[in-house]
Amino acid sequence: MNRRVVITGMGLVTPVGNNTESAWKAMLDGTSGGGRITQFDTSDYDVRIACEVKGFDPLAFMGRKESRRTDRYLQLSIAAAAEAMQNAGLEGGFEGEQADRAGVIMGVGIGGLPLLERQHIRLRDLGPDRVSPFFIPMFIPDMTAGLISIRFNARGPNFSTVSACASSGHALGMALNSIRHGETDIMISGGAESVVTPLAVAGFANMKALSRRNDEPLTASRPFCRTRNGFVIGEGAGVMVLESLESAMDRGAEILGELAGFGQTGDAHHITAPPPDGVGAQGAMVRAIKDAGLAHEDIDYINAHGTSTPANDVSETVAVKAVFGEHARDLVVGSTKSMVGHTLGAAGAIEGGVCVLAARDGMIPPTINLHEADPECDLQYAHGGAIQRPVRATLSNSFGFGGHNACLVFKRWDE
Repeated sequence: MNRRVVITGMGLVTPVGNNTESAWKAMLDGTSGGGRITQFDTSDYDVRIACEVKGFDPLAFMGRKESRRTDRYLQLSIAAAAEAMQNAGLEGGFEGEQADRAGVIMGVGIGGLPLLERQHIRLRDLGPDRVSPFFIPMFIPDMTAGLISIRFNARGPNFSTVSACASSGHALGMALNSIRHGETDIMISGGAESVVTPLAVAGFANMKALSRRNDEPLTASRPFCRTRNGFVIGEGAGVMVLESLESAMDRGAEILGELAGFGQTGDAHHITAPPPDGVGAQGAMVRAIKDAGLAHEDIDYINAHGTSTPANDVSETVAVKAVFGEHARDLVVGSTKSMVGHTLGAAGAIEGGVCVLAARDGMIPPTINLHEADPECDLQYAHGGAIQRPVRATLSNSFGFGGHNACLVFKRWDE
């Protein structure tokens, strides 16, 4: 079987908006989600900025007791899933045979690191008897899929993918193939991450991956800019309801777009650095476009991995030019990480959502903070503001430490 797979629901929780439409409007407006870290005291830290989710209330999505027992990345994922399911007209969950044909695959890069850090302090200061009995089930990354499955009674495939910053790209790709191959009819899929913590910030900072522009948090994330000096850590969640076209038509569901292709490769190069020629990224893009049954010239917009690190942005630009040739000059290659920061395991799902919305509305969000041209990054990055143009098909790139590459092709829904 090779069934068409469409998107019938979407939920986003981001540093610039806590639901899909508010986040989308903010991105089109070029709003930065950067700011001083509020989740812990950064007085002794070289890096004191992040793109945090603001004003999020978990009690809007769960009871007080559950919220106390649930780490922040789980709260964000449940909120995004609840919005996606409501959009899809499935807020009541699944019953009967439909429940057996519905599953959940979520991507998480790290998992419950805030909880781990808090529980380690309890162990150190108060002893082993004071470690929470909920620590293990609330820490492990697969609990995103587990809790969403329980909430909506999805009894089909249920697991999480962990491939660093490609995690939710892989999750969506696995969900796509589950429906295509007839294993399921509906999949809830995406990703979540929330690790703005002392340990994570110190670790990323000490490997020189983070921007140190502490006095310029709104402009510190500068993908493809000559003055970029590292990414800004972010948090958030993105979830889609993927559905076979037949199932969506039978339900009379509104269709937001189509997930048409998936490509995945490994760099086999280095634990953190991409190969200078972006050969792994090239392979993933080529495979995704072929899987979608499209020509390279059909792609109008690439939501780039675009981390704002010196190595990634050049490598990705080289890869795009190698894959698309002359058509690379006609593409818009934007990075919404300039606004929401690098949300790690959630990035692929959030950016995939941006691709769906760009195709739906014929609007491409800007890459902000691109102040000075880098001669090695010489494509069209939408640095002058949002671009209004028809978008037939889009490519979402996600690359992770360890050399993991996942690319997704989304198409405008015209039928």
